[in-house]
Amino acid sequence: QRFISEDRLPHLLLYGPPGTGKTSTILACAKQLYREREFGSMVLELNASDDRGIDIVRGPILSFASTRTIFKKGFKLVILDEADAMTQDAQNALRRVIEKFTENTRFCLICNYLSKIIPALQSRCTRFRFGPLTPELMVPRLRHVIQEEGVDVTEDGMKALVTLSSGDMRRALNILQSTTMAFGKVTEENVYTCTGHPLKSDIANILDWMLNQDFSTAYRKITELKTLKGLALQDILTEIHLFVHRVDFPPSIRIQLLIKMADIEYRLAAGTSEKIQLSSLIAAFQVTRDLIVAEA
Repeated sequence: QRFISEDRLPHLLLYGPPGTGKTSTILACAKQLYREREFGSMVLELNASDDRGIDIVRGPILSFASTRTIFKKGFKLVILDEADAMTQDAQNALRRVIEKFTENTRFCLICNYLSKIIPALQSRCTRFRFGPLTPELMVPRLRHVIQEEGVDVTEDGMKALVTLSSGDMRRALNILQSTTMAFGKVTEENVYTCTGHPLKSDIANILDWMLNQDFSTAYRKITELKTLKGLALQDILTEIHLFVHRVDFPPSIRIQLLIKMADIEYRLAAGTSEKIQLSSLIAAFQVTRDLIVAEA
């Protein structure tokens, strides 16, 4: 805001996870800087869907940046959205352009991964990091949308939305929309079912079976539940991982269990059979149980 009011906008580099309002921020700034009718001539916006190879940097971007603004003081704005998708050559060509036309053009790069932007460009820009949104920021906005759209949302449904979107506003709105269209009412269960995420109660059951039933019973019940709800072992593993941190295991045993779970997760990512990994997961928990019993 201070940059805009003083009319001294530096080159910007906005980065952070998706759905945290990077593009919206810079477009709002642009709307504030330029009047409606000069917007088209003063702002050039390119995102990953546009062609942004080295020829584009040397052609249209160069010519847009090099033409002086006639009759108007102030500068032009080039917004390069999703700049981490640009090739190394294009980024290298861009650094010269940025340097050459600094006096009448400002560049704004937007990306998800800072590491994909070459250091030479990073040093020419002022960096702003957009973190994942906190629930305090998301809830009021979601409430506003819910009120405007007249959607029926329960308290636990709201919590589920915020939990599953993990700080990504766009994702929260997408889940809200799809759940509303599918079920009409947004409750915790509906949200989890709609996104195909295992329910808290399901995870608690799975954990209970793994620790208190014998191997074949646990294996049968979990397989049935997986087939019934269409759950992926990867999701189950992620959720159970959170549970393991909360359950009161002796430290040495917990360490071994977590290492085994990490192994299974790695093997799943490599594309192995879910059935075999599931039995391996149950086995890990059964061993843990036996160890606890032995210690007690």
